[in-house]
Amino acid sequence: MLTGVSNWITAVIDFFYPPFRRFIPIQTFRYLACGGGNTLFDIVIFYLCYHYLFDQQVLHTDLYLGGRELAFAPETLSVMTAFCISFPTGFFLMRSVVFHDSDLRGRVQLFRYLVQVAICLALNVVFIKLFVTRFHIYPTIAKILTTVLVVMFSYLSQRYFTFRKSAR
Repeated sequence: MLTGVSNWITAVIDFFYPPFRRFIPIQTFRYLACGGGNTLFDIVIFYLCYHYLFDQQVLHTDLYLGGRELAFAPETLSVMTAFCISFPTGFFLMRSVVFHDSDLRGRVQLFRYLVQVAICLALNVVFIKLFVTRFHIYPTIAKILTTVLVVMFSYLSQRYFTFRKSAR
């Protein structure tokens, strides 16, 4: 079932590739399409969570840490929720469509992808907090700016670490 889905996605992406053939390799085009699609998906989830699920409100808990109430800002909760949804779709797309020729074992790829995405998640939270609380940028715009920075790191780490071909 998933092989059929990845083959269909690959065929759709490859259909749009010919005009770009002179400028970028097919793997980079697939990365941009899959990564861009999953990133857009992540931003939409963030927006929906921030505005509707968490209603732009701080989530107060009955938990205390160091004598202080544990509360979560809506932008932080929205980043975390979007991550939980976009992580599996991103791994599927990267492994099955973009880097399908990697000869690393699936569990190695999954572990490396988890590490790489955990770093990206931390960068997301740090940059979102910085942009929203320090620079007073609207949260969805802050998410988009954050995404630009994190995507650069993500591309390089996936290409040369997570899904690289093993040296033989």
